[in-house]
Amino acid sequence: MKTGYNIFILLVPIFFSCSKGGNGTTAPVHENFICNSVKLNGASSSSNNFTNTKLLPGIQLAFSTSISRSSASSVISFTNASGAAVPVSLSFQNNDSVLLLQPTQALSGISAYTILVPVSLVSQSGGNLTSAVTISFTTSIDSTDKFSRIADTALLTLIQQKTFKYFWDFGHPLSGLARERNTSGETVTSGGSGFGIMAIVTGINRNFITRAQGLTRLQTIVSFLKNTAQKFHGAFPHWLNGTSGVVIPFSANDDGADLVETSYLMQGLLCARQYFNSNATDETALRNDINTLWNGVQWDWFRQNNQDVLYWHWSSDFNWQINMPIKGWNECLITYVLAASSTTHNIPKVVYDSGWASNGAFVNGASYYGYTLPLGPAAGGPLFLSQYSFLGINPNGLSDAYANYATQTKNHTLINYNYCKTNPKNYYGYSDSCWGLTASDIQNGGYSASSPTNDLGVIAPTAAISSLPYTPTESMQALKFYYYVLGDKLWKDYGFVDAFSLQDAWFADSFLAIDQGPEIVMIENYRSGLLWSLFTSCPEVKTGMTALGFSAPYL
Repeated sequence: MKTGYNIFILLVPIFFSCSKGGNGTTAPVHENFICNSVKLNGASSSSNNFTNTKLLPGIQLAFSTSISRSSASSVISFTNASGAAVPVSLSFQNNDSVLLLQPTQALSGISAYTILVPVSLVSQSGGNLTSAVTISFTTSIDSTDKFSRIADTALLTLIQQKTFKYFWDFGHPLSGLARERNTSGETVTSGGSGFGIMAIVTGINRNFITRAQGLTRLQTIVSFLKNTAQKFHGAFPHWLNGTSGVVIPFSANDDGADLVETSYLMQGLLCARQYFNSNATDETALRNDINTLWNGVQWDWFRQNNQDVLYWHWSSDFNWQINMPIKGWNECLITYVLAASSTTHNIPKVVYDSGWASNGAFVNGASYYGYTLPLGPAAGGPLFLSQYSFLGINPNGLSDAYANYATQTKNHTLINYNYCKTNPKNYYGYSDSCWGLTASDIQNGGYSASSPTNDLGVIAPTAAISSLPYTPTESMQALKFYYYVLGDKLWKDYGFVDAFSLQDAWFADSFLAIDQGPEIVMIENYRSGLLWSLFTSCPEVKTGMTALGFSAPYL
């Protein structure tokens, strides 16, 4: 049986390839063929994957035999990332064994395209292509301006105004709080709302809205926080429902207080309290309500049984199960500053020194790209570490036993900038105009805290823009590049999208409160110092920071 089966297999191709026609003649042999080479603008790639391709590319495919012109015209596809067909012209060389393809018009910049040559392509003798050929490429940057050039001050105002819309037009209709992201629906964020409150104050200052409009929105927000939102020992959860105020779990076991997010919220509320400073009844009532929220946070309780460190989370259901101490250097300096500043539940200096500073263990002192980093992880970590706490805390002239904070924030940013400029991973598009690694959305629905030690090829506009007070020249250069050159990809309803990768021709369609907020706030701090002045004018903050050992001209 086995021997007979093998004989049958051997006879099958003979039968089909050498069978006689009806007139007794032998049918022609249709030999299959292969693609010998693929070149795009004269260059080849072992994977047939190309980047930085000019906008009117030439594609050359060389086959082992002459191919059918009509077959090539009908079966080869050239499509963009959405699957739409790209019109192409075809020409042939070397007795039709070489096919040349070229788009009939220039392609879009920084866009992905695919050419598919299927096995249904036939030769002039009737043979088929042995293996399909797929060519993928992304086009180069179209360096032409996408918008008319305007004065730098006008551009900064425009970016602030567009970004402001995220918190004003897209704020939750009932609570007024900031939605976590543009697809969040009912999910609002406490920390992002703190940034949003600072954005509203900025919007009043820039005449995007009136003082009365801003006051009304703040009354809505503060009333909801005071009377509806769930609280845990005075602290707020990371996420809550914008209608009911009930906590929405952020992650496993995290269905209670988030002290860090609460500190961002209080940072914003204290700025609003200082801004609405008139003796009018409505502004006085707003201040009183903010003080109720501020004084209600039991910062000292989050020492978890009187330890010399603060803890990030607590839950009615899971208690201290997450058990995450808040230790630096990271985005949480503001948490310790506010805990020390509380007039009802403050912490002593030893909690700052032993907990946050780990008795000096968070000191770095190494040099990267010629810049000494006083504190924090290797190469500084993601840029939000030098932004979230410093939306309200002015680092200029600020120092304590561990660091000069103007040096810390500036050098951290310059290290990030120079890393991207040097581009050790050779990602397409990184430059002195395209830089900034921080936490953001990434491809395929993910999220990552990008940094020089975790570089995925994704740039977040908020990173460079929110660094404007520290690196004005470098940040303005990036900001202009994002707007003028990449504006057709990045500039949308609420300002710049969250992130992008020129390497992969990927552009997010998302906006996040914690990324939009620092942009408008830090642009304002660069322009006028408004939020820095408001926050550091709080008498409690002056007392608290002094108690922790800080010195600054404003203390």
